[in-house]
Amino acid sequence: MKDFKVGIIGATGMVGQRFVSLLENHPWFHPVVLAASSRSAGKTYEEAVGPRWAMNTPMPEQMKKMVVMDATADMEKIAGMVDFVFCAVNMDKAQTRALEEAYAKLECPVISNNSAHRATPDVPMIIPEINDDHAALIDIQRRRLGTKRGFIAVKSNCSLQSYVPALHPLMEEFGVTKVLACTYQAISGAGKTFATWPEMDDNVIPFISGEEEKSEQEPLKIWGTVGSEGVIPATAPSITTQCLRVNVSDGHTAAVFASFEKKPTLEQIKEKWAAFEGAPQKLGLPSAPKQFLHYFEENDRPQPKLDRMLENGMAVSVGRLREDTQYDVKFICLSHNTLRGAAGGAVLMAELLAAKGYLD
Repeated sequence: MKDFKVGIIGATGMVGQRFVSLLENHPWFHPVVLAASSRSAGKTYEEAVGPRWAMNTPMPEQMKKMVVMDATADMEKIAGMVDFVFCAVNMDKAQTRALEEAYAKLECPVISNNSAHRATPDVPMIIPEINDDHAALIDIQRRRLGTKRGFIAVKSNCSLQSYVPALHPLMEEFGVTKVLACTYQAISGAGKTFATWPEMDDNVIPFISGEEEKSEQEPLKIWGTVGSEGVIPATAPSITTQCLRVNVSDGHTAAVFASFEKKPTLEQIKEKWAAFEGAPQKLGLPSAPKQFLHYFEENDRPQPKLDRMLENGMAVSVGRLREDTQYDVKFICLSHNTLRGAAGGAVLMAELLAAKGYLD
């Protein structure tokens, strides 16, 4: 695989910092641009982030002295310096949509962690193990944008990446009809640490703005089919969610209830989870977990503290599978929200698109 010159737009925020950490020694992707708002532009990355560095590993030495560029004012210059950009900006949706489309029209592919384009029909929203075929939307999008290289691809909301991967292997044979998912989401999902959000100590907040709508609607796009003008969303399963913020640093947990057209046995479900692999595993992508879904037989697993870093935080943990009195089955899932659910998932998607030739 060729080496790619990469920009990180929104590099000073929490997800941007995670991109910086993940790309420190990446075999394919090499950061040459760090960009943020005008407030940070002109400072070294170390100066711009200052005491807000939130990763549990040191800031990479080779990026400390890189001068931060202005993500908007320096757009044309940045697009000419890189093969593609990762985008994790903290802007409103209209501004984010405009920014990402402007980069794409400068023939700079955008791998986005933002939600602004998730509902755009010809913008692929990819969980690499589940819907790698949605990369075909890029050709449709390029025709709309009038570009040869430029496009936007997005990752899904972090909340659903804990439970959608566990449902996916069960859908074709057993037909998932309805799902209830209650997610218990870490504070890093709000870009916070306990130092910056002391109100979360000893606390649960039973509301995260917009999260339940995303968790119910985005899976239907992921499970949709590619049509002539964009995604045709799936019509099933019926999904309802509740999303709570809990006092955990990293790791989103989901309590999942599911019913089927053809009810499987518990052993059949476990067999499907153990055997499941997607395009990243088949292609041997650098960030891919060897085993995507890990099932724990212990009654008290998975736990964020013990299991969120499984396979470098890129695997999904599942446990407590059992029959239910209202639904057919219930189980618990866990994923690392800033790795699998955010920057790590975006890096894996970029690897997938590189392997498919979309970043050439």
